[in-house]
Amino acid sequence: MLKKLIALVMVMQLAGCATNPPSNPDNLCDIFYEKPDWYDAAVETRERWGVPVQIPMAIMYQESRFKYDAQPPMEYFLWIIPIGRASDAYGYSQAKTPVWGEYQDDAGGMFAERDDFEDGIDFVGWNMNRTAKINKVSKWDAYAQYLNYHEGQGGYRRGSYKSKPWLTQVARKVEA
Repeated sequence: MLKKLIALVMVMQLAGCATNPPSNPDNLCDIFYEKPDWYDAAVETRERWGVPVQIPMAIMYQESRFKYDAQPPMEYFLWIIPIGRASDAYGYSQAKTPVWGEYQDDAGGMFAERDDFEDGIDFVGWNMNRTAKINKVSKWDAYAQYLNYHEGQGGYRRGSYKSKPWLTQVARKVEA
């Protein structure tokens, strides 16, 4: 009986760590009203990286729909044999492991986690700041910032997005 009680307490504690997406993810005011910690994190990101609050939020909404444990879908061979995911993108920001490691080394610290909202939005702000420096893209240009975010600064410079009309449509949604 004691083991079951301990197990139940542990499961409840872990469930308490999970954060549900906001109930109205299309309205930034509603999001911040429902999740004041997210507002604080967004303001900290703005102050640290000089980015407007709405653009990192729009990027994270597009990337994860504000799901803390978002991942690309599993791919299958012959529709039944799982062969893995298209990438190792994970968390609110859908950051891939190599660039997340760069962020940790440069700005986030070794304890930053992709499934933590504060770390996720800080990562997006860091990436936007890097884009502004490397590719001279305004921090207010949501369209070009998203293309850089998705393709990487090198991919953007090479114009890899130009052969992906679906991606430019997504970037227009982020911009809207």
